[in-house]
Amino acid sequence: MQLAKIRTGDWQEAIALVEGDDCVPLEVLAAYRTLSDILESPDPAGIVRRLVPPRATRLPLDTVELLAPIDRQEVWAAGVTYRRSQVARMEESKGAASFYDQVYVADRPELFFKATPHRVAGPGQAVRIRQDAHWNVPEPELALVLNSRLELVGFTIGNDMSSRDIEGENPLYLPQAKLYDQCCGLGPWITLSSAMPRPEEIEIGLTVERGGKLAFEGSTSAGQMARTYADLIDWLGRDNSFPEGVILLTGTGVVPGDEFTLAAGDTVRITISGIGTLINTVTQGGR
Repeated sequence: MQLAKIRTGDWQEAIALVEGDDCVPLEVLAAYRTLSDILESPDPAGIVRRLVPPRATRLPLDTVELLAPIDRQEVWAAGVTYRRSQVARMEESKGAASFYDQVYVADRPELFFKATPHRVAGPGQAVRIRQDAHWNVPEPELALVLNSRLELVGFTIGNDMSSRDIEGENPLYLPQAKLYDQCCGLGPWITLSSAMPRPEEIEIGLTVERGGKLAFEGSTSAGQMARTYADLIDWLGRDNSFPEGVILLTGTGVVPGDEFTLAAGDTVRITISGIGTLINTVTQGGR
């Protein structure tokens, strides 16, 4: 079961059940007005079935605008959860290489604040590379959707945009390399947990197109993660609370080589098994 936030042709926003190439807008009840309301319920799938209208109107997905599947949640991220990202971090920051090596094998994971909702780009919207950065990459990541009780209720696709030159100059610059306007892509919708494959069956693919040609392609599997979902959730929730829920990016196993950097106008496609494909364009500079 997949849930999307949509805007219809008459500019009405709704929560919709995605079924193949169509979606069904859900009814609005007092207790279930938002996507977060549904995810917060003890039985999200059951609530969705209740909210499907008796005479449901099916809308082709290509006739609606898909919005980022987020309401008021914070977005956090984990780092160095795949061997490839460990190597990349060590390459970009020689002085801190030993620290990243230690994080990969340590009990405590690297966790950092990634975005507020207004910094998130939805499907078809632009993600940003900083105007003061020269080495920028997309990071395709499986994202865990958690309610306020830190229960894993769903999954979506995340793009953890990163300025590798800023981070590599000094690890203390990590917030500036990671957190800025349009620094995170999310979407195209949320797949409820019961409908997702096992980690070892989840393939994560990334392509970057430039001028109509393939500029980069790579893939990995969620089964290659060095940490479990439960481990990351447990650490995230220690001495921390999320009254509105939280979306947690789980790290990347696809990192382009040192010769690659994103450019304005690129198209980034991230495909994850059990979810779908998130497509974002790339922009650069100030507002």
